[in-house]
Amino acid sequence: MGFLGVIFPEKYGGAGMGYIEYAIIIEELSRVDGSIGIIVAAHNSLCTNHIYKFGTEEQKKKYVVPLAQGKKLGCWSLTEPEAGSDAGGTRTSAVKKDGGWLLNGSKTFTTNGHYADVCVGMAVTDAAKKSHGISAFIIEKGTPGFRPGKKENKLGLRASDTSEVVFSDCKVPAGNLLGKEGEGFVNSLQVLDGGRISIASLGLGMAQGAYEASLRYAKQRKQFGKAIAEFQAIQFKLADMAMEIEAARLLTYQAAWLADQAIAAGNHDARFTRESSMAKLYAGEVAVRVANEAVQIHGGYGFIKDYPAEKFYRDVKLCTIGEGTSEIQRLVIARQILGKG
Repeated sequence: MGFLGVIFPEKYGGAGMGYIEYAIIIEELSRVDGSIGIIVAAHNSLCTNHIYKFGTEEQKKKYVVPLAQGKKLGCWSLTEPEAGSDAGGTRTSAVKKDGGWLLNGSKTFTTNGHYADVCVGMAVTDAAKKSHGISAFIIEKGTPGFRPGKKENKLGLRASDTSEVVFSDCKVPAGNLLGKEGEGFVNSLQVLDGGRISIASLGLGMAQGAYEASLRYAKQRKQFGKAIAEFQAIQFKLADMAMEIEAARLLTYQAAWLADQAIAAGNHDARFTRESSMAKLYAGEVAVRVANEAVQIHGGYGFIKDYPAEKFYRDVKLCTIGEGTSEIQRLVIARQILGKG
């Protein structure tokens, strides 16, 4: 259906759509299963988008085309065991050798890590320059010295693979340097603007799914001779859930619209950091609150796997952690407000 290339032009094998369509697609997939939503999101907005935004024309033709066509799956590796929110603390190294680069180190929490055909990974090329000494590389599956590591046993989103990726004397051709040397981390921050729209859409969709399940259940479940939807206590929960979901949807679509406006104007350096962070923060926290209320409305049945409420409850928590925790989002928003971004 073209979902693996939503935001890329048809000339590169994509669907030629924009971020609003992309947000709706992730939302609708996640309304049923957030695992599918995050697989598509990480492939589109992180891996493929990084190559599309900062790659050479040769790299776009070689990698973006099969990724956007869905013939290959992508992953994006920034986080390390000792570099989470402080991604500038990256330890994976890349040293020039024999006309190429030799990568050593490991990454963690990589969505699609075990199954990806193409990985975009960040590594230190000049430690003295700190965050401006981190570069991005394209690594193909099967490259000697490159392999997936431990597959994480997660609380939720269990149908989505999250794993380590390991570089052990991994030889990468010079032509697989992505973007300018030393600009990988800076470029990653720009990529994350779009990535946060993905997580906002992911949370929004799961919240919608949890709310709809609760509404159905409240109309069907009878206690004291009438449907529990007739009780004000349940009505107030449903009203708050519906209101917060709509507010999250407007924030998310606004960020997606700004991304589309930047693309339409040909301004690929435009930033919508504040709006995407606000959308990600609010939608993620709304998803957690809505899923919590969904379990409560279901009562004892919300605690068992016969109903979808418990799955949404487990799955949504990632939205306050992945691609920048809620705490980091508040720091980002504050920096934008204070003109320090």
